[in-house]
Amino acid sequence: MHVTGTAPQPAPASAQTPVSPTPADDPAGGTGRHARRFGLPVATALVTGNIIGGGIFLLPASVAPYGTVSLVAFGVLTVGAIALALVFGRLAQRDPRTGGPYVYAREAFGDFAGFLAAWAYWITTWVSNAALAVAAVGYLDVLIPVNDHVWSACLAALVLQWLPALANFAGTRYVGAVQLVSTVLKFAPLLLVAVGGLFFFDADNLGPFNASGGSTIGAVSAAAGLLLFSYLGVESAAVSAGEVKNPRRNVGRATVIGTAGAALVYLLGTLSVFGTVAHDRLAESTAPFSDAVNAMFGGAWGGWAVALAALVSMTGCLNGWTLLSAQTPYAAAKDGLFPAAFAHRRRGVPTVGVGVTVVLASLLTVYNYTAGTARVFDVLVLVTTFTATVPYLLAAAAQLFHLVSGRHELVDRGRLVRDTVVAAVAAAFSMWLVAGAGYAAVYQGVLFLFAGVIVYAVMAARRQRTP
Repeated sequence: MHVTGTAPQPAPASAQTPVSPTPADDPAGGTGRHARRFGLPVATALVTGNIIGGGIFLLPASVAPYGTVSLVAFGVLTVGAIALALVFGRLAQRDPRTGGPYVYAREAFGDFAGFLAAWAYWITTWVSNAALAVAAVGYLDVLIPVNDHVWSACLAALVLQWLPALANFAGTRYVGAVQLVSTVLKFAPLLLVAVGGLFFFDADNLGPFNASGGSTIGAVSAAAGLLLFSYLGVESAAVSAGEVKNPRRNVGRATVIGTAGAALVYLLGTLSVFGTVAHDRLAESTAPFSDAVNAMFGGAWGGWAVALAALVSMTGCLNGWTLLSAQTPYAAAKDGLFPAAFAHRRRGVPTVGVGVTVVLASLLTVYNYTAGTARVFDVLVLVTTFTATVPYLLAAAAQLFHLVSGRHELVDRGRLVRDTVVAAVAAAFSMWLVAGAGYAAVYQGVLFLFAGVIVYAVMAARRQRTP
């Protein structure tokens, strides 16, 4: 399936739906030699780099307690992720503004739905940054022992969050360069394990098919709840559409190419780790890919090399996620739905959004380390699983709304049936992920969303008071 070709033209923006400026026309500091729009290679690297980040390097250990049934979850998840990628591609053709799910939900359903998408996505990004930093510390510990004391591990996680934030403050020119280099470097260890591990595969290492003690369907859903974190980022090009050259063409291509490439590496890499590291050891591992390389070649040198590459990968992922964390609040602030400070740009980057995001992620990191949570990464991942489904579901619903509404200017009639099926799959997939996140994650996620309702009430009241 493709997402290019003749696309329906977007409806003209009304007075109630102002168009967010792109860097080329942003009067708030988005121009200059430090701001640069992304072409297809960098946009694809942004998608791939944000998808393949900390998730793949730690998640094989996180899902090992469920058994090899988690490989089934990965397969189902891949189908849903590709469906979401296609939906984002089609929506970006219709409306290529910065903001992604926020823009699509607001255009289809109004301000409140748009705000919920922006708020939930913003929560997802900074909680994900905290989770990625925690995952990176597990690989840093292979090189420099930091996990022996909670404060040394916490400090390391904070440093890993602030370095990418500083790169973002320097401008989009440097964000794109870091993203491209880190994406290229991360594929070396991933391909080494994904392909090389198949030659060292031992079925005795796999363990039981369903080790959860519950039903197979329940185990698949629970494993998928954790594994969704590994696919967060599928929307990256759509969220940054205003920074992409020729977004109607390149956003869809970058999204599908990046997601498909990540899916292939994921499936092969997870299968290889399962087959090279004994199940009991894998379930307790903090650096499963390093353990896999050590099992393949013996000694510790391979594990050190993979740990270093994993750190580069996660730093690149944090670099991209830090940019995304500021883009959606920026788009919402331009429409008056977020505080106006979030609309300030410097060198192409919404600097206030970056600053607020890294501070919140840092506070969450400190809290989770000091609260004594045994599996900090898993707790953070499940919260993001729920919050991410809100903008994903709203985006899929927006696509279904356009397809069913019969507005000829918004729908490609020749692809009506195919687009409807894809959007329905993406919507069903998002609903299934809510169930897989578990009661605790839904409970915490709902608290985050309800806090957003209060923020929306204040912002809506201020907009009405403005003459």
